[in-house]
Amino acid sequence: MSRISPVATLLVAATYGTLGCAPSEVPRTTFDPGTPTDRAALFDYLLEKTMEREAFSPVKNDGLRLNVEEEMRQYRDELVAADTDEKLYYALAKISNARKDRHLRIRLLEGGLRPHDPAGSELSNYPVPGAAIPHAPVRFAVDFGTPGAYFLFIADVAENLPYVAPEAAALNVGDRLTDVNGQPFDDYVDAVEPYHRYSTVNGFWWQLATWLPQRSVQFPPSFFEEDLRLTLERPDGTRYTAQLPYLAPEDITWMGYGQRRYPGFHTAMTTETYTLYRPDDGGPVLLLAWTGFQDGLQQDVLSLMEYAEENGLLNSSLIIDATRSRGGSNGAFALRRFSPKPFRTTFGDLRISDASVAFATSRIERLHARERFPAVLGDGDDGGWLLSWIEEDFLPAADRGDEYTTPVPFKLRHLPKDSDGIVRPAEVHFTGRLVVWLSPYGGSHLDQFASMVVDNQLGHTMGMPAGGYSNTWEWEETLTFPNSEQPIVSYMWTIGHTMRPNGEILEGNPAEVDEFLPVTQETYDDYYPMLLRRSLTHLGIR
Repeated sequence: MSRISPVATLLVAATYGTLGCAPSEVPRTTFDPGTPTDRAALFDYLLEKTMEREAFSPVKNDGLRLNVEEEMRQYRDELVAADTDEKLYYALAKISNARKDRHLRIRLLEGGLRPHDPAGSELSNYPVPGAAIPHAPVRFAVDFGTPGAYFLFIADVAENLPYVAPEAAALNVGDRLTDVNGQPFDDYVDAVEPYHRYSTVNGFWWQLATWLPQRSVQFPPSFFEEDLRLTLERPDGTRYTAQLPYLAPEDITWMGYGQRRYPGFHTAMTTETYTLYRPDDGGPVLLLAWTGFQDGLQQDVLSLMEYAEENGLLNSSLIIDATRSRGGSNGAFALRRFSPKPFRTTFGDLRISDASVAFATSRIERLHARERFPAVLGDGDDGGWLLSWIEEDFLPAADRGDEYTTPVPFKLRHLPKDSDGIVRPAEVHFTGRLVVWLSPYGGSHLDQFASMVVDNQLGHTMGMPAGGYSNTWEWEETLTFPNSEQPIVSYMWTIGHTMRPNGEILEGNPAEVDEFLPVTQETYDDYYPMLLRRSLTHLGIR
């Protein structure tokens, strides 16, 4: 693509890891959606910068049969015609989502466009799971049993289910969804797909099930009626209709189907990072219901090691239930203690562009000002390794006009740039075997953790692959129209790859599990006890 002149005045802020972009301080005024010419120029800018900056994943694009430029161009006319806050917001969301990257979102800014949610209240930011969003008193899960023929079924219902239609009195867990608000299910899937952020097909379907019963601003108001009308199919093939109101989440008491259950195990310790379960019979195995790789991981893992050492449990096998894990960092820190084997960590690179040069410049300024990152407890660096790489490798590569940097150990946190990537076990570590359960629910650093386990053969994995999304860094900008200082939204680009230990790009390419056990209509309520039984059999314990 030929270079064109930038069409937007950019208020720029870089992101590192999970750090967010500070919103503009422009006072709130009536938003001007610009002219069709302004919006056409905005599209051209977004397309140009995406082609120049984005660290594309060929393996993902091949798997999804995705041509990003063609996908973005589908929404050009919609953006040009978007003469209201609402139309502009959703057109930009679809253009952003055209890249099929779970990490990338648009954010609302003070003084920028301000669409309204389906109930008429002002939208504060892009919605995320767990927010207080009106919810119909029903949940769905995906039957992943047959690739290309997935479907949704009722996963749970409220104890206090307020039925509107009398025939819904027989609403049952396991009933298959066939219509949404009078629209055939396949047509509904096609209609909502552009509004979802995902990096794999399984990740999309998992989110589809999560968001369908919620009255969320993730979708235009036209997608919703006052109530949620569903047509469902019983196991015997008969169909019925249910009309369900949207309720405040705190007003719903769920029956509890499909919850994580570990028969024969009891709770021994709970932290932000995990809940530790021990077998009732005292067997040589521990189970961790893993929550995420958040800031408290280091201390939480050290607390686990202290507990195991004091109770003579370091020779135990570990089962890690990561099916509901969030991302974060420091997975290598945990694995140094969960396995007695050395392993190769993940790597990362940067695509060289105006965005990554600005990112590198901001890193240099902050690191020289000693705004270092929290040190990994005895396992890494506070930013010096990153500074060395930027100054000695990245900047010369940018001067040469290279397309990408040479891959280095991920974010230079655990190892320096010239390292072979091999991480050794910590002095105190578990010596038993390792089993990890995975699902499409989570990704990001969870995907890195999973790839380190799988690619290094550190343990046995089962369930379904994780969500398949991970990159090194993102770049975030505040967009404006030509000759305007009024912000529109904050827009993100992925500017670097994560490399699995086997050398493959991770984005859209999650590590496969050793034992594929998909969630299905038949296995849903017994899924976690089934995983536990299979794990104990694999470990030779029962």
